[in-house]
Amino acid sequence: MIYAYLRVSTDKQTVENQRFEILKFAQQRNLDISRWVEETISSRKELSVRSFGKLLNKLNNDDILIVSEISRMGRNLMQIMSILNQCMEKQVRVFAIKEGYELGDNINSKVLAFAFGLSAEIERSLISQRIKEALARKKSEGIILGRPRGSKKSNPILAIHTNFIKEQIASGVKQVEIARKLKVHRHTVKKWIELQNV
Repeated sequence: MIYAYLRVSTDKQTVENQRFEILKFAQQRNLDISRWVEETISSRKELSVRSFGKLLNKLNNDDILIVSEISRMGRNLMQIMSILNQCMEKQVRVFAIKEGYELGDNINSKVLAFAFGLSAEIERSLISQRIKEALARKKSEGIILGRPRGSKKSNPILAIHTNFIKEQIASGVKQVEIARKLKVHRHTVKKWIELQNV
């Protein structure tokens, strides 16, 4: 299938220029557009609420996606790279007419694939670094990190039922029955009893 995607941000704009560019390109390449997908929506909207997001999910091996320019697909470089990477994984050919991009089974696509992988790795590294820096700053400010001391012993769900649990144990009621009455998992009751030395 050959899909053409057209998008404008507001209803004051028109898709006709994009349509003209795509038709001209398709004619030059002897391509028959199977389906046109048009929408009036900001690229800032999540892909899940855009018709383009639904189109991406439909794309299969050997499908072709044509856009007049690459910015029609996403709001920033990372989103566009993510979309192109998704298309590469599905072996979908993408043509962005104005930029002259062609994503498919060629050396340029392999270079792009490397770039996608590298940028994702850099992004993960930057996120990890930011988290480490934030934790180090909080620690230097004297903020205690992790679970508060004694939190294992003071399960807030069971703490308010301490007397009830003790009475039940003294009466010989099984832990599984106590858990059922308190609407918690039996392991929660067992762990709490062990920690409380009841």
